[in-house]
Amino acid sequence: MTRHTSSFDQGRFREVLGHFATGITIVTAMEDEGPVGFTCQSFTSLSLDPALIALAPAKTSTSWPKIAAAGAFCVNILSSDQEALCRTFAASGADKFAGVGWSTAATGAPVLDGALAFIDCHLEQIHDAGDHELVIGRVLDMGVGEGTPLLYYRSGFGGFSV
Repeated sequence: MTRHTSSFDQGRFREVLGHFATGITIVTAMEDEGPVGFTCQSFTSLSLDPALIALAPAKTSTSWPKIAAAGAFCVNILSSDQEALCRTFAASGADKFAGVGWSTAATGAPVLDGALAFIDCHLEQIHDAGDHELVIGRVLDMGVGEGTPLLYYRSGFGGFSV
């Protein structure tokens, strides 16, 4: 294993962390103007009792402040056939929900059609975390669909076979 101990190198940091495969989510909410959402790979379960999850949106996100203001959100875990949807919600500015099917969770947040699973949450806490915010959500409802997960590894997308 190669170790890097000299001055901190952000590029190297990204490269090293790129070796950790993650699932991909789309975080959604409902605001006065309609549905809002963004792609998020920085997501994890946090606590069973109480049921909490965590996610880490970038401070540069234009969608996250709208979701935070809504006070509730839904984490949609993407299936392996939703890479195009992932890319759509990762872009800024466009109508991300154009042509996208969805239903409403208990909080009013969109549950995306075809999602592998969803977790509907009340916004519990927001903490400063460098160039991101660490967001804690209290789980109110959840559900599962069918399929396999969309994975992100070394700057590319892939799937998982069961």
